[in-house]
Amino acid sequence: MSSTELPGVRSAAEPSSPSGAVRLADGEQLRTAALPGLELAVRVRPPRRDGLPPALFVHGLGGSSQNWSALMEQLADTVDGEAVDLPGFGWSPPPADRDYSVTAFARAVIRHLDAAGRGPVHLFGNSLGGAVSTRVAAVRPDLVRTLTLVSPALPELRVQRSAVPTALLALPGVAALFSRMTQGLSAEQRTRGVTDLCYGDPSRVTPEGFRNAVEEMERRMALPYFWDAMTRTSRGIVDAYTLGGQHGLWRQAQRVLAPSLLVYGGRDQLVSYRMAHKAAAAFRGSRLLTLPEAGHVAMMEYPEAVAAAFTELLRDTGAGAAVRDTEDGRG
Repeated sequence: MSSTELPGVRSAAEPSSPSGAVRLADGEQLRTAALPGLELAVRVRPPRRDGLPPALFVHGLGGSSQNWSALMEQLADTVDGEAVDLPGFGWSPPPADRDYSVTAFARAVIRHLDAAGRGPVHLFGNSLGGAVSTRVAAVRPDLVRTLTLVSPALPELRVQRSAVPTALLALPGVAALFSRMTQGLSAEQRTRGVTDLCYGDPSRVTPEGFRNAVEEMERRMALPYFWDAMTRTSRGIVDAYTLGGQHGLWRQAQRVLAPSLLVYGGRDQLVSYRMAHKAAAAFRGSRLLTLPEAGHVAMMEYPEAVAAAFTELLRDTGAGAAVRDTEDGRG
């Protein structure tokens, strides 16, 4: 469960062309998708050629679409990529109903895909976005061509100790307490703490990437709904963890029909590495990529490795047939 905006590792992921106050990597665009009661900021990376299949990327708690820039750049020859800012995060305003549950986020993703007519997509999710994407794939299999999950936030019996503060945000009054306790911390100190928590090797973050993350931290902390979004989303994750029956996340994982790729980091302090094999057993016919040196955001730390594993999934399962047909002049 990543807890705020994160700096990129590679130069390709570092924002280089601002749009107003929005930072965009070379080749990226930002647009707004307006739906009744919902407005979503969508980061778009146009494909390098026509006819590539669509992909949608969903970030984790406190993150944004920018968390996917490095991987989207790696896959620009493979998919037509979009990354969404979930309601209340990134550049998306809060939802009108203030519903930050996993189900509400999944509904927002489904509404976006239905309205855009982009399905079925190659769906990617990190942390909270992994839980959201699992729910989308289970309830709307027609919208999902493949599913790639990076450190998905699925229920654990023994939660990582470093993930406890995020869970505590779900309790009444704790957000206000955290706000008072941390009000003396600078944006740089906050960003350093998040980087140390989420990266397997924080020293790999470039100075420019870190400065950009500090600026984004300052912007996010100034938003009047920052703590409300964090608190309600944390509560939504805890609620999703306690659901049983057909709505339970592990039960829904078993219902996913799409070819799946699961990515886990050996140095992940938020989602336990030991959950990798349980997840691989739950998602039928899934593939597992373990990166011993990665932390919670492998798609930012090792985008080349994640991209290679995804491309291999397409090749071996036939899910990339549309790509090959286009290359052969048949699409």
